[in-house]
Order: sequence, then structure tokens, then C-alpha cells
Amino acid sequence: MSRQEHPLGISFEFFPPNTDAGREKLMHTRDQLAARKPRFFSVTYGAGGSTQARTREVVREVGKSGITTAPHLSCIGSEKAQLRDLLAQYREEGIDSLVALRGDMPSGMASIGELRYANELVEFIRDETGDYFEIAVAAYPESHPQAPHLDKDVENFARKMKAGANMAITQYFFTADAYFHFADKARALGVEQPIIPGIMPITNYTKLARFSDACGAEIPRWIRKQLESYGDDSDAIAAFGTEVVSRLCQRLLEGGAPGLHFYTLNQAAPVLKIVDNLG
Repeated sequence: MSRQEHPLGISFEFFPPNTDAGREKLMHTRDQLAARKPRFFSVTYGAGGSTQARTREVVREVGKSGITTAPHLSCIGSEKAQLRDLLAQYREEGIDSLVALRGDMPSGMASIGELRYANELVEFIRDETGDYFEIAVAAYPESHPQAPHLDKDVENFARKMKAGANMAITQYFFTADAYFHFADKARALGVEQPIIPGIMPITNYTKLARFSDACGAEIPRWIRKQLESYGDDSDAIAAFGTEVVSRLCQRLLEGGAPGLHFYTLNQAAPVLKIVDNLG
């Protein structure tokens, strides 16, 4: 994923749209963001591989931009033979970057699969393909929702990195100190690879609050209160969100963060406002 360097090391995440209109919109977003020469694009992968076919299709389309494109790969609900075939297909298509995740167990699924944790998935990819793929894994500065405590979570994170990951991308957060504290703990356990902060633009408070509560990302009380005060004023929410997230990004970069990975939600404008604020 280091093949296309940006002075800030920015990168962007997309999700596979469900409709033709959504795909058309995404390609427009891709073109706008590709103009900023990001290090890479990533494309998400549904629980249990529920969007696997659409992920591959979107990866091919996004990759036409000439920017390195990294599909997400989940081990939950996947068997080794299935993963082996998928890795072979990606190699045939010239894909050489991946985001390797444990993934969530979708409702109704009876089998976890042969691999239970992301470190096992990273080891499997390395055993099957050597150093062909550049692999990113997930990090949780405020601790994974299912981890008993932060120290245990950092130990699990270090295990993933030592299994052969090249870098990590964090869950989004709004408190810079959470990132720096996590990174310090990881370094103390011998992690030397880049830990890239994941950044979520603020455009819709209701959706952000619902998603944050589900994934364990903390919205500081003062931000919640300010957003609540705007009610349905979407312009005020967007302006405040841009200011808050821009300041967060600036502090992260000044503190030594190796780059920024934006969760775009397939929208270009909110991300570009933040990037432009960073100069």
C-alpha cells in the first residue's frame, strides 16, 4: 500500500453499493478522491462474506483509477479452501494489498469457520502467498468491544502484527489521546509497523451515534451535546463536524501519526473539506 505516496499518507475506504445508482455515485467519488493521489483505497467485506461478490466487483472498478486498491478479507464464516481460492483470484487480477479482519458473525450463521481470529488469517495468507500481499489489520484505540480490558486487546493486536501484518488501521475515534496511548502500549510490546488512525467525518448525528454505540467508538460528551443542540440543521452539523475532525487530524499528524485513513461512507465532499483544511 506504500506504492503511491502522499505527503500525509491519506487513504480512503468505500463499501460495496447495493444499487446501480449507488455504484455510479461511488465511481464519481472515486474519481474525486483519486485526484488527491491517496496511498490506497480499501473496500469493505460484509459479515460472513455476505458482500464478497460485490466487493470483488467494486475492487475492480475502483482499481481502474490506478490507485492501489485493498479488499477487506474476513475469516469468520470462511473456510480455508474458500479463502485460498479468493487469494488466487485476487493475485490473478493484480490485487496485491489486503485488509485482513476477523469479521463479525452474522445472525443465523451456524459455523465460525476454520479460522477464528485475525492473527490466524494473517498467518494463513503468509503461508499461502508469502510476501506477495501487503496486509493491513484493524486496531481499536478505545479497545475492541469484546475485549475484557485494553491491555488484553493490545496483546491481541500485537499478535496480529507479529503474524505478518505490514500496518494497522484503527477504528475511528474522536479523542487523540486514545490513539497515542494505544500506540505507546503497542510499541512497548514490540510493534514497529505503522498504526494509521481511522477518521470518520461527522455529517449526520443520529447515524453516527447509532453506529458508534454499536461498534464501541466513544463520542465525547461535549461533542454529543453540541451536535444535539443543532437538531435537524444538517449544515450546522456538517460545519461543526468538519471543524472538530480537522482539529483531531491536525493533532494526530503533529503527534507523529503516519497518515490518515478516512471512512468515506462513499461520499467525497465531507472528506475533501477536512483534507483541504489540513493543507
